[in-house]
Amino acid sequence: PVIAAGDVVIGDVARESANDLLRALKGFGLDKSGSIALDAVSVAISSRGQQAESAAPGSGDDAVVWDEIEQRTGDESRLTITFLLFLSIATIIAGIGVLLDQPILIVGAMVVGPEFGPIAALCVGVIRRRPRVIGRSILALAVGFAVAILITVLSTLALNAGGLVDREMLLAPRPLTDFIWRPDALSWVIASLAGVAGILSLTSAKSGALIGVLISVTTVPAAGNVAVAIAFGVADEAWGSALQLAINLSAIATAGILTLAAQRYLRRRP
Repeated sequence: PVIAAGDVVIGDVARESANDLLRALKGFGLDKSGSIALDAVSVAISSRGQQAESAAPGSGDDAVVWDEIEQRTGDESRLTITFLLFLSIATIIAGIGVLLDQPILIVGAMVVGPEFGPIAALCVGVIRRRPRVIGRSILALAVGFAVAILITVLSTLALNAGGLVDREMLLAPRPLTDFIWRPDALSWVIASLAGVAGILSLTSAKSGALIGVLISVTTVPAAGNVAVAIAFGVADEAWGSALQLAINLSAIATAGILTLAAQRYLRRRP
């Protein structure tokens, strides 16, 4: 049939065949003359649909729809006021958790932290060779953590002036949270595993909603420790936490990039 201007065509396709269909549609110029919208179907009762999935190579759970993840992560790579607010709030909570040696507050900070979006966008940008996405992601992370640490330093000084926290709390033994500013080989291992899990969650059809919490366990608490250590002039903790943050961010990004590269390679194999 002839498709006229303004027509809407809806069709079902197995997830593992989506890339081929999207490539064909873009080859027709549909993304320029019109638009292509993707919507995941959670439940579909169809014998023909099951036959199509059986005929498609691979498994839908393992399929990576590149245009989908590029669109999703691209939207999350931008530096926005909302991103800065969430990251600042998370870092403040983490800073207080460090001073009180309270893991429950560290977990709370991990839940609030939004930094997985730009990290994932950076990984996708590298694999898809999107310099603008890479630049936006690095900018969001660099400015985001700098602003969050600065705000946390100021909030810590304000809490100190109000008598709610003091320098002795940072210098006291903190067995439950002192790992945050003491990076070691396990720091790289944990951050790498977090990066793999985060990317798998992003690309999988059955992604976990709280995967960003695992990412934040290695980033936001370190940023919070940097801030409170700067506020109280404890140089060794500030340096150790900053090193921890740098190691974790690089490990997550490296693991994420390698995971995406492996997924692309395995998908191309016959």
